[in-house]
Amino acid sequence: MNNIELINVMIDLNSGLLQEKVKRGTTVLELISSLKLTPKYKIVAAKVNNRMAELTFPLTDDCRVDLIDLSDTDGNRIYQRSLSFVFIKAARDILGDCEVLIEHSLSKGIYCEIKYQSNIDEKDISAIKQRMQEIIDEDIPFKKEQISIEEAMRIFKEQGMESQVKILKFAQKDYVNIYSCGQLKNYFYGYMVPSTGYLNLFDLIPYKSGVILRFPQKEAPDRLPEYKEQKKLAMIFKESEDWGKLLGLAYVSDLNEKIETETYEDIIRIAEALHEKKIAAIADKINKENKRLILIAGPSSSGKTTFAQRLAVQMRVNGLDPIAFSTDDYFLERSQTPKDENGEYDFESLEALDLELFNKHLKDLLEGKEVDLPSFNFLKGEKEFGKRIIKVSHNQPIIIEGIHGLNDKLTEKISKNDKFKIYISALTQLNIDSHNRIPTTDSRLIRRLVRDNLFRGHSAKMTLKLWASVRKGEEKNIFPFQEEADMMFNSVLVYELAVLKKYAEPLLREIKEEDNEYMEAKRLLSLLSYFLSIDDECAILNNSIIKEFIGGSCFLK
Repeated sequence: MNNIELINVMIDLNSGLLQEKVKRGTTVLELISSLKLTPKYKIVAAKVNNRMAELTFPLTDDCRVDLIDLSDTDGNRIYQRSLSFVFIKAARDILGDCEVLIEHSLSKGIYCEIKYQSNIDEKDISAIKQRMQEIIDEDIPFKKEQISIEEAMRIFKEQGMESQVKILKFAQKDYVNIYSCGQLKNYFYGYMVPSTGYLNLFDLIPYKSGVILRFPQKEAPDRLPEYKEQKKLAMIFKESEDWGKLLGLAYVSDLNEKIETETYEDIIRIAEALHEKKIAAIADKINKENKRLILIAGPSSSGKTTFAQRLAVQMRVNGLDPIAFSTDDYFLERSQTPKDENGEYDFESLEALDLELFNKHLKDLLEGKEVDLPSFNFLKGEKEFGKRIIKVSHNQPIIIEGIHGLNDKLTEKISKNDKFKIYISALTQLNIDSHNRIPTTDSRLIRRLVRDNLFRGHSAKMTLKLWASVRKGEEKNIFPFQEEADMMFNSVLVYELAVLKKYAEPLLREIKEEDNEYMEAKRLLSLLSYFLSIDDECAILNNSIIKEFIGGSCFLK
């Protein structure tokens, strides 16, 4: 064999870097097979020279290959996406002419609905699940082909996939990659596993008027997670769906049509009015139940600051005069701050707070006593006193904003009868099309990218670098307590990604190909490419939650 036919490949393994010479054109899958690897978790994709690649990708030049398994966020996305295709195919195999909707995350799975000539029942779901297992056992290849936009639109129209046809009208390229599984062709925003045999862990359970498609989580890739119903979160998603119908928006293409025809300003006004109506309803409920302590919690970039201010305004409309402060002022002194497994200060841990002092101050305030509230000096790493000495009246509410607000351990010395808990998050309303959802975390991440750059001087690279740690803290300290909330508020605005697009894209393009964050930046740019941009922001009020991230908020001066 001539040397010209061989290429050098550097493979990143847990045990270190391994260098191999392989024949030009060898696929990543063939490379893995030749190395006789026994990975802890299933490998589903790879990074080739810092670009995402499917396992069927041929290696044509000297390169570095980083293997991606199910413990990786991207690997888990690929598994979910591929399993969704199997579910769609199985539903159509069993029911024939039906419309499958991949909706949103729920109970560590994806909630889906099937639109059919009659309501589907448990017998139908059982048959679909069995058909999914048959498809997986058959190990059918997912075949990718590049075709013209016109040809793709023709195929999807023939298959009754109208939402896919509509979004392709706004495509920025002349071609699109589509996948086939057997005779069924489909479009997916992202990569796939090589074949259905990779998807041996799944479940399909009936829920409400649809089903929950379940799969392994990256924290435990070798098993399905315990099922826990999330009734309150499901209700919020249903409410969001109803709001979307009210606005006439189900998919990104619906919003794009409004932007294209310059009729989007009414969408902005209605979306903002719906927010205000919901906040007013929460304030009314607090008033009716005579709650003294209002605890607001939610993940990063949910809009907690603006929400708390707008809630306070609505409470004043009801004749109340709330005071507000944050748990951030109750951090322990730096020398007492706990550390994580890497030896870094763990400021997101509940144990990083001076719970004894926090509870004493709350109890004293509720009893009408005067309290010297601390202000935490982050430079010195210590609390400072004497700047905020306050006393509240017998019916004056206290609003507390902090990530642990839903955890009863934060306020364990306060009676449950005094507490009103609110969970806030940006829960996606729009999906790309009926089979491609936009994860709720992506909306929050793009918000944070823009805000961190405008107000904290952070590059997009820095924000992306820190995001995994932020998400880890959310999974531990916030999401397990969601269902403890008395009320939930969806802070997403159906038009917001079209506004954030012009801020976020230049920041993401600054990330270089050699940066570790390049692949994620490329993914987010791909997501934003589906949206037309809203450049004129005149219709957005200065108390809007989106103003917390793009500037101009009347609450942040």
